[in-house]
Amino acid sequence: MDSPSGNKTLFIVAAVVLALAPFTPEPHLVEKLRMLFQGTLSRPLDIFDLCMHGLPLLFVLGWVLRDALRKGRNRES
Repeated sequence: MDSPSGNKTLFIVAAVVLALAPFTPEPHLVEKLRMLFQGTLSRPLDIFDLCMHGLPLLFVLGWVLRDALRKGRNRES
């Protein structure tokens, strides 16, 4: 069951704000991804931070991909 458009928009805005929080000096998501690629992401708190700041964006990406696939299937029919 899809959520109403307003709720989806609110979730997208909240996901982006959470991904970018705190705004200064650098967003946690950027910091944790840098640590991941450098191989220094090892503390449980850092891994939790990466999940907390990144998962909402992954959910939004999943929504976008799902909707795009559904629209593609509907055009073929």
